[in-house]
Amino acid sequence: MKKHLAASALALTASAASAQDASETLPSAIGQVAPALESYSTDGLVGSVWEDEALSMRDRALVTFAALMTRHETENLGPYVELALDAGVTPAELSETITHLAFYTGWGNATAAAEAMAPVYEERGITEDQLPATDPELLDYDEEAEASRQEFVQSTYGNVSQGVVDNTEQMLFLDLWRRPALEPRDRSLVTVAGLIAGGQPEQMTFHLNRAMDNGLSQEEAGAMLSHLAFYAGWPKVFSAMPVAKDVFESRAGE
Repeated sequence: MKKHLAASALALTASAASAQDASETLPSAIGQVAPALESYSTDGLVGSVWEDEALSMRDRALVTFAALMTRHETENLGPYVELALDAGVTPAELSETITHLAFYTGWGNATAAAEAMAPVYEERGITEDQLPATDPELLDYDEEAEASRQEFVQSTYGNVSQGVVDNTEQMLFLDLWRRPALEPRDRSLVTVAGLIAGGQPEQMTFHLNRAMDNGLSQEEAGAMLSHLAFYAGWPKVFSAMPVAKDVFESRAGE
């Protein structure tokens, strides 16, 4: 019991510290040139959205990191890397996130994110032994479901680009998605966040369903959409809303 209480107290302390850190991601220039934006940022975004318990501080930090990386906003990434680490995201999980999102947002975004993260890792003394292994023992997977997915992709797109079909199976679903450094729920979380931030809602149905299969609740998914409206813009989120609505309704009878 004492151990549980201590862990709970530590989690609360980390959450409070992260809420405070969220305000530190706002540059002073905002107030100098756009006082109204500063007010929306401090009162609406930091003071309300970041403190909404529908999505944990750790998840919000991961979602924001994924959105900024997807949008190639690496000049702003450093403070959010600090925020994520303070919120309980491990160096290995952030490292694995950029590796994962390289496949969903492009190699350029991933390498730029790595360059932006490197000074933070150096300052915090994060070393290679704290990062994910290159060739780890992979997680188990649903072989029947993967075979069904691959059969569909092969029959639909094999005559368009066999290379894409093969790499999707071998690199993504039989390797990347099975790497243990990021929990399946978190992989799904950052994938959906990246798709929304990148304006690709047509790809969301599969991945949002997978996220919910991996443990993301409907409440958390809804909170993610609300959070991303500030970092990806309202139009991208409203483009994603019909997809989320269809997914939620399709699962309601399950």
